Order: sequence, then C-alpha cells, then structure tokens
Amino acid sequence: MTAPDAPADAPGAADAPGDAAARERRLHPVTPLRRAWAPVAVVLGWAAHDLNEAQRRLVQLTATTVLLGLAVLIPAAALYGFLSWWFTHFSVTDTELRIRTGLLFRRTAHIRLDRIQAVDVTQPLLARFIGVAKLRLDVIGADKRDELAFLGEREARALRAELLARAAGFAPESVHDVGEAPAEQLLHVPPRMLAVAILLTGAPFAMLLAALVVPSLLWLATHSLWTVVAAAVPLLGGAGTNSVGRFIKEYDWTVGESPDGLRIDHGLLDRDHETVPPGRVQTVRIVEPLLWRRLGWVRVELAVAGSSNSVLVPVAPREVARGVVERALPGVTVPGAEAFTRPPRRSGWCVPLWWRGYGLATTDAVFAARHGLVRRRLALVPHAKVQSVRLTQGPWERWRGVADVHVDTGANQTVTARLRDAGEAVELLRAQADRSRTGRRVARPDRWMSS
Repeated sequence: MTAPDAPADAPGAADAPGDAAARERRLHPVTPLRRAWAPVAVVLGWAAHDLNEAQRRLVQLTATTVLLGLAVLIPAAALYGFLSWWFTHFSVTDTELRIRTGLLFRRTAHIRLDRIQAVDVTQPLLARFIGVAKLRLDVIGADKRDELAFLGEREARALRAELLARAAGFAPESVHDVGEAPAEQLLHVPPRMLAVAILLTGAPFAMLLAALVVPSLLWLATHSLWTVVAAAVPLLGGAGTNSVGRFIKEYDWTVGESPDGLRIDHGLLDRDHETVPPGRVQTVRIVEPLLWRRLGWVRVELAVAGSSNSVLVPVAPREVARGVVERALPGVTVPGAEAFTRPPRRSGWCVPLWWRGYGLATTDAVFAARHGLVRRRLALVPHAKVQSVRLTQGPWERWRGVADVHVDTGANQTVTARLRDAGEAVELLRAQADRSRTGRRVARPDRWMSS
C-alpha cells in the first residue's frame, strides 16, 4: 500500500534498522525529456480552455515576442525536466520500495513489498527504440498504479526480479543472485488467428453497417452533405479503431508460467510485459462469441483484486484455454458441459427463452455459473475467494418459486446463479458459505515464487 506522503526528513522517514544498506538510485537520464513536457502542457491546456482568447492573443503577438517566448519556455521546460529528475530517487529495502520526489516540497512514498499485486514492465514505441522501459506496480489499496519511468530496459527487468525476490522472502544478500525466474511458454496467439477472431466478433461489421445506414437516413432527412460527413466519419473511425486498435494491443500475445505467476507479453507498437500474481485471481470468465463456436475458440478474462489486468487469453482453442485457466487457478478443474444444471422450466415465465442459457455447477474447488445463448459466458470463482453469498428473490420470481444466488469476490465482482429453484437456492446459500470457509482454511498462501 502506498503510505501517506511525508517529508523525507520527517520522523520515520529515515532508514529503519537493517535498511541502512538500501542504496538510492535515479531514473534513466532520458527521463527529463519526458518530464519537460509539463510546462508546455500547461500552456496548451490554457489555450484549449479558451480557444477564442488564445487566438486573439496569438494574433496580437509579433514575431519577436513569439521568439522571446520560445526562448524562455524551452529552457524553462528543460530546467524543470532536469530538476524533477535530479530530485527523484528510489530505493529498495527488505520490506518496501521508497520513492522520493519533489522540487520544493519533498515527499516519500513507502510501498510495502507484501502489498504488491503485480510488477509489470511496459515499453512504449519510442522507449523501445531508446532502450528504456516503465516499471508499473499494482498495489493493494491504491487507486492508481505506481510507476517508475523511465529505467534502462535491463535495469527495469533486474529491479522487477529484485522486488519479487524480496517479496518472496529471499535473504537480502541473495536477491541479486536469484535473478528473473525462468518461464515456460503455455500459449502463443498467431496474428492470423487474432485478426480472424476480431472480425468474427461481429462488432466491426455492426459499426460498418451503422456507418452505411445512419448517413443514408440522414441524407434522406436533411439533404445536407456536412451532416452526412459529420455522422459517417466518427462511425468509420470507430469501426477501424475498435478492430485495428485491439489487434495492435493484443498482437503477439504470449502466456508463460513461472514461479512468480503467469507472465503475459503482448503489443505491436507498445510492448507490455505483465504478471498475473499467483493465487490472487478472484474470478475467471470464459467467453464464447456466437461466430467462434464452429472454430472451437474462446476468450478468457480475469479479475485480480487491486490489479488492472483483465485479459488472460484474447483467443485460443477451447482445450488450450482451459489448460491456461487451470494454471491460473491452481487446483481447479473447469467443469464440462454435462456438469451444469439448468433452471426449472417454470423460470421461463421470468426470462422467456434466455433462461435456457443459464446453468450452475459446483465442485470441491470452484463455483461455476453460466449464462448467455448468443454470447456464452462461464464464470469461475474459487471457493477460497468468495467474500459473501446473497440470495435475492423478486415478486415475480417468488410467484414462480425461483431465486438468484449471488457470490461476491474481493475484486468487486459478482457472479450470479440465476433462476434456481427456491429450495435449491436456500440450500446452495448454506452450502456455499461452508465451502468458502473450508476453502480459505486450506488455500495456499498468496506468496510470490511459491511452488
């Protein structure tokens, strides 16, 4: 957790016993170029806030005034970037990562290693050419991700390995010898499969159809070319951005298994190296769009408390994806189709036709709920991750003798078994509470590099 900011010279900011050997380090020397944009961004923000006033003042300026302004702004921006880099330090102790920042008011962030959910290495396109990277940390209880930008690529990977080794409990004198844990590749998504899968989701075709239909209707109604163009351009741009942007982000998707969790590498322009922490996955969803079924493809999404990771597998054959899910949820076996039971037929009065898409299965390790006819979704929650269980029943459901059972997890996710027989729902509520208590007692500790 990121502790409240405090002055570096305040009581408690000094190194604790045993932390005296912590060496403060600076970011990569290229960082000032990134931070120098801050003063320029302030000027641009002011101009965007009142375009008319900015345009009026710009017209009044002479060439000499503009040159003098640039002569002041550019050195000021460069000086700000340099000073912000010079006064930013970080260090790693046995228990926390410390980040000291500030030109006038010094602040120190204390990030406890045992609260770190994930340590990811991210490389934007330009950073890949320069050979630098961002180190991004998901911390329990933090609203946003902490990051160190930029570090040298090798230094970022070495620091990531050091943080994970210290969090795993390795002796301080041996963390530098541990290095980055080896990874075994579990999955690689070919670019051709990814492109076909994106097209078969139907979203690009729906947006292209809208780009044809909506402008045509507007033309018939207004006969205004500008109105048609104003409507068609965003729709066409949205169709391209939705599909092309997703392809660029999920390009060369690779999943590997290592002692520190599942590693995910992806990206065509910006390269991301993410980690799914061991034992901290709260919910897994297996999604099967309609047009993927004949090919036997699925998408796997996940929820990790305090983490922004949301995709585990963008597309893969069903059996391959099932194997990856079982690695992400140790001890869990994905139930087969025959294990699910449908709601009673009388529930069709509550949800006509679509009630057939609901299903429920429980095993010794997992609570599994299925829903959807066109776009099938299967949600899996390990019993040890269940925070609460609720039963709800509206007046119409009460009349038909059915009820919904909701399972809440630590990632603010809720999985619902819909339209179960009322007696079954009451029994399920009690049984699930017992299974959750038992699951938490026997669950393995959520430790980095635990095997």
